[in-house]
Amino acid sequence: MTRPSACYGLNGQVLGISAERPELWRDFDRMLGILRIEGTVEPGFILDIAEADVLDENPGGSLVFDGEIPEDGYCRMATDGGTIHLVFPGRQTVAINDEEGWAKLRVRPGTKAAWTPSMLVLDAALDAGGQHMLHTAGLTLPGHDAVVLIHAPSGTGKTTTSLALATQGFGLCSDDAMILDVALGKPLAWGLPRQVKIHQNTAEMIPQVAPCLGPVWDRNGEQAVSLEQLSEIVRIESPVARPVAALLHLARSADSETRLLPMARTDAMVALAMDNVRTGMTGLLPLQKRRLATIGRLVSSVPTFTLEVGARPADAAALISATLAKQD
Repeated sequence: MTRPSACYGLNGQVLGISAERPELWRDFDRMLGILRIEGTVEPGFILDIAEADVLDENPGGSLVFDGEIPEDGYCRMATDGGTIHLVFPGRQTVAINDEEGWAKLRVRPGTKAAWTPSMLVLDAALDAGGQHMLHTAGLTLPGHDAVVLIHAPSGTGKTTTSLALATQGFGLCSDDAMILDVALGKPLAWGLPRQVKIHQNTAEMIPQVAPCLGPVWDRNGEQAVSLEQLSEIVRIESPVARPVAALLHLARSADSETRLLPMARTDAMVALAMDNVRTGMTGLLPLQKRRLATIGRLVSSVPTFTLEVGARPADAAALISATLAKQD
């Protein structure tokens, strides 16, 4: 095995990256920098990155996706046995085999790197170690090490609600991406340590974040704020796996009042799966089937609720703490 240029610890799984120049894995280091492992370790999954003047844009296999991806543009995805191929014509390609524990990323010199291949590689590395990334926020309860997961489609208010809870004594693990491990029966989760994108509306609702913000907003009306900056106003939790206390499905209140209501497990399963499990032209890929099974174990193991958030998101803090105290 080629000695990796850098290794990252993913709570029991080690992702190794091999590349000629540090610039080629800059995006991974920006996302996983605090998880970097120094010294000699044996990776469970290795990614090889190289520049190539000519890309293999017709890898064969069965086409499972052909279309536009937000922010990254047009791409094709195909499966060939246990290998997934993702092609961004004229820019980059990636081949991933999570069962064998490897990925190969090829980039044309001078082209803008797409974000999607990086996330697919991370997904595969986690899957090879029995873990799955979910599109949820995660926060520790005040005075406890247990985590509540908050799920909602993008734009519903996960970041606003997460930051509001963090101002009320909850610890922020992640506002958008949590890693779930159900291997030992009791679900454990930890947060992907990446920047938080704060929208102008969030800043208006939670003025405590003002010291972290500058005067310039991007075209989506957002600013990326580092966890280090946020740690000056709220508690940022380390990326350590913690027990999951509950799963909350976020919804907007119809009358501006904030409520926490029991949610049927079947409804919670459907809502979480719809936002986290992708189907292609040929149905579910093996990794997606394993992710769905992981979601099923989570939902069957923890209490599930609907969190209706009104005009004051911080009101949810007392409701969550009181309700889960009754579950103990």
